[in-house]
Amino acid sequence: MPASSMTDGAPRTRIPGVPSGQRRHVAVMVLVIALLLLGSQAPVYRVSQLTAVFIFALAIMGLNLVAGYGGMLSLGHSAILGVGGYTTAILINDARLTPLSTIPVAVVLGVLAGALIGLPASRVKGIYLALVTLAFAVSFPEFLKRFDGLTGGAGGLIVRSRDLVPPPWSGFTRAERGEWMYWLAAAALLLGFALVRSLTSSRRGLAIRALRDHEVAAVACGVSAARDRVTLFAISGGITAGAGALYAMYLGALSPESSFTVFTSIQLITGLIIGGVATSLGPVIGGFAVVFIPAVTTELTNGQAYGLVFGVILAAVVFLMPSGIAGWLNGLPKALSVHRHRGTKHDPERHDGG
Repeated sequence: MPASSMTDGAPRTRIPGVPSGQRRHVAVMVLVIALLLLGSQAPVYRVSQLTAVFIFALAIMGLNLVAGYGGMLSLGHSAILGVGGYTTAILINDARLTPLSTIPVAVVLGVLAGALIGLPASRVKGIYLALVTLAFAVSFPEFLKRFDGLTGGAGGLIVRSRDLVPPPWSGFTRAERGEWMYWLAAAALLLGFALVRSLTSSRRGLAIRALRDHEVAAVACGVSAARDRVTLFAISGGITAGAGALYAMYLGALSPESSFTVFTSIQLITGLIIGGVATSLGPVIGGFAVVFIPAVTTELTNGQAYGLVFGVILAAVVFLMPSGIAGWLNGLPKALSVHRHRGTKHDPERHDGG
């Protein structure tokens, strides 16, 4: 293979023995690390906002598995997020566990909660499944209030700051907890991204997309609709509960009335639609939307005007970019290529050799 080739008259250098796919992956990883390092140097309040972006992006990533790749609308992911959050808070306060050691427990319980919420998916779908999952989101805050001895009831739970100090091996001090959470949330998001990408590109991922697009044909080919849908809900629940555990460590205070309500589910769905359903970057873009739109709107206006701004942006994205911002960005190179090809084809000067 030659070390260089000519494309459109311009030389392109190639590294012998290194596939182009690997070069692209290395370039992406270098870019991601550079952006994370740049973000860590931002002011403290911006670092805190970026941490929230990573956590919400991870939660939206879990929802994207079900709603995007699986085609099943879930309104109950706020409850799964709450399972992860309250599991971490309770284990830190009552069992005196370190914050990091609570995350695996939260993920396991999230897998179980996701499988429980996903059981109806084996029998119902569409708007009926959405209503069933909505019941979980509505009942979860009431469940928290009834077991006040464990969950703190309507008053919620508060995790003391001294119990949230970074571990000694991290190199961060208690005063640098914000930066520690930034890197922890970023690492969790990258891990979630790798897991989702591995799943969606596997044979199981192809089966899940086949169920979404052509269920009858997929079942006829031997795909188990009930098993794969419940499994997808379980994996999605584990990812979302992991985000909930990070959310509890990030906030240090949880409340059934404000932390994990139906409005939280709507926020996650809105972020997913704005970012792009069934896309890799959609959850990250959605995380930025969920965190920064309310923050910017609050700085510019008084009251709860961000709800109106959310609605306007959502309507604009659905009308102008039906596949979301990430979907639009993915299709942009192809659109530009087609436009350039048409311009070349119909340019009389090019045909005349001028």
